[in-house]
Amino acid sequence: MSDSGSETTLEGGTTSAAWLYAWGLGSIALGGASLVVPLYVVELGGGPFVLGVLAAVAALVGVPAALGAGRIADRTGKRRVIVLAMFGLVAVGVAVIPLTDAVAPVIVANAAIWFAFAAATPVLTLLAVTDAPERAWSERIALLNQYQGVGWALGLLLGAVWTGVGARFASAEAVIRWLFVPLAGCAVLGVALALRTLPADPAPGTDRRVSGTRLRRAIRTADRFSVRTATFPFTVGRADFRGLDPRRFAERFTPALAAYFTAVFCFFAGFSAFFAPLPAFLTEVGFGSDGVFALYLINGVAAAAFFGVAGRLSASHDVSLLQIASLSTRGIALPAVALVGATWGAAALGFGAAAAVFAVIGLTWAVIAVTAGTLVTRLSPAAIRGEALGMYAALGALAGGVGSVLGGWLAAESYGVAFGVAGGLVFLGAGIVFAVRWYAATSGPTTAAVA
Repeated sequence: MSDSGSETTLEGGTTSAAWLYAWGLGSIALGGASLVVPLYVVELGGGPFVLGVLAAVAALVGVPAALGAGRIADRTGKRRVIVLAMFGLVAVGVAVIPLTDAVAPVIVANAAIWFAFAAATPVLTLLAVTDAPERAWSERIALLNQYQGVGWALGLLLGAVWTGVGARFASAEAVIRWLFVPLAGCAVLGVALALRTLPADPAPGTDRRVSGTRLRRAIRTADRFSVRTATFPFTVGRADFRGLDPRRFAERFTPALAAYFTAVFCFFAGFSAFFAPLPAFLTEVGFGSDGVFALYLINGVAAAAFFGVAGRLSASHDVSLLQIASLSTRGIALPAVALVGATWGAAALGFGAAAAVFAVIGLTWAVIAVTAGTLVTRLSPAAIRGEALGMYAALGALAGGVGSVLGGWLAAESYGVAFGVAGGLVFLGAGIVFAVRWYAATSGPTTAAVA
């Protein structure tokens, strides 16, 4: 794979890479917005409970957005129109937030941003693979993930630099408010570039529907890492929801898969109970906005650096034990953030200790992300494996909504309690995974591969 000018050579032919740059620009806006919006809410006087509501609403709009957009794109063939509309909605949402001083409109605009992101993601995936042979799908999806991940990281880096430099010249609120300007600019540039470069929709009767089962297989084998998933676990991941049939899925549900999904709900709720009120906590203990952006960036970069290692480990070791170890480590690391903040605050030693803990949180996410998809696949009957992965993504978003409200509510009384409960939920998830492993080892061949 090579990039030259506006062309990217992929297996199966050459495709214009320009629309991927448009997605990268949009991802810069999304990456920055993922943290600047909570920080702006804090500046407006919103406490941890309000941040929990902010994150919960963003999480809960994701599944219907992704499900609806994917199906509409299939039925109408209007993929370009959907993507352009969602790009535009992101630009409008980012641009209007700094124009209000009320929290409620910010929550609504933020929900619109993440609705647009969730709706655009599956349609962009279809665009990435629609003109390629099946053997090239994984490579195409990996490239799409790469542009998204790099853009997201650049958005966080922009936030760190902007707030670090701006703090010397203006108040914290002014710096945060003005940060929306370059982020909105990136989103608008993304829309303009997308208008010029997105492929035209196929003529009626000429579109060939991409097989949902095969696409889900390509998503599983492609690079699944995104800085977004490491730093913003509230929205749905890349998944194909088009063939999701809850009734058919329920009829083929197995006890082991049901138990594992219970674990998924617990540990994703724990992640969200930690991340939702986290910006308010870091602000209260003295970290400036630049420090908060830097810690989130460290978290994402650590996950990115370890993702390949996690894949190799999962190929050569027991995936259940790897996930249990990573969940247990994360269960310790989440409340450790409260301890570090209470002990050292934002002093140099405190930032160094916090950076180390955030790096551990990122490393463990890389292992959890890799092993979760493997476990869902192995625990699912062959007939519903694709649907099981879609259900996993949907369940993660639902748990994100519940955990965000829980974490915000608890943090309004005590951050130590909130982060402790978050760690406890992650430990509970690890315990359930251990029970599933034991069950798999003592049951028939359907689940024995998990052990």
